[in-house]
Amino acid sequence: MIGHCAAMLIAQISDMHINAPGTPSMSGIDAIGNLERCVAAISALDPAPDLILATGDLTKDGTAGEYAALLELLAPLAPPLYAIPGNHDLREAMAEAFTDAAYLPRDGGFLHYVIDGHPLRLIALDTVVAMAPHGMLDAGRLDWLAARLGEAPEQPTVLVMHHPPFRSGYAAMDAMRCMDGDALGALVAEHRQIERILCGHLHRAAHIRFAGTTATTAPSTAAQLRLDLSGTAVLGERAIWSNDPPAYMLHLWQPGEGLVSHVMQV
Repeated sequence: MIGHCAAMLIAQISDMHINAPGTPSMSGIDAIGNLERCVAAISALDPAPDLILATGDLTKDGTAGEYAALLELLAPLAPPLYAIPGNHDLREAMAEAFTDAAYLPRDGGFLHYVIDGHPLRLIALDTVVAMAPHGMLDAGRLDWLAARLGEAPEQPTVLVMHHPPFRSGYAAMDAMRCMDGDALGALVAEHRQIERILCGHLHRAAHIRFAGTTATTAPSTAAQLRLDLSGTAVLGERAIWSNDPPAYMLHLWQPGEGLVSHVMQV
């Protein structure tokens, strides 16, 4: 816990792509071992984070065995953990695995929720399109977000989503972004309390000015994509992965200073 009562520290892990033990991992990557290293690093932080965000692609294929392995890997983390789905996750299987997660809706719909009680209000968004790699915030989801933003217009707020709503210049990944970026941007621009949009999916840290705020993507605990701005990268090939180490992010909220973000390589 941060010493100043109005400060807040958030750890963000993303794109873990955990496979069940004894089953093939994604592209031969040691996703399990790399997450173990990140969990150990986060557990050793002083001060400890107030909470941990897991921003999607928690598993490789969304199976019950993968979620069981994931929860075992995350068990050493002491701060509260809040997870959202990514395109590699399955909503029903994720909700069933996270049985103790009171924050997750249990109505069979989108896994949206709000985290209150901290200096920053966090609104978690489910951008998943079933059986598709890209994301979406359609009219219904945007209406839900608008209602939540209207509840606390003076409270500093962070939006949390898996798919980034912007183009990064990485063509293969931009084809799988959140496809409703313009509509989201129009809504965000109306709400000055939004301090940041935290995303995953890109397997790289990237930052952009977006609709009057800043949108940030987190690196992956499993593996980082080799940056390709030529448009020639083919996803699925082993050569797309860089030699960069597993990583997570720390976001520090300081009253009067705003939110500062650090990439933490492990």
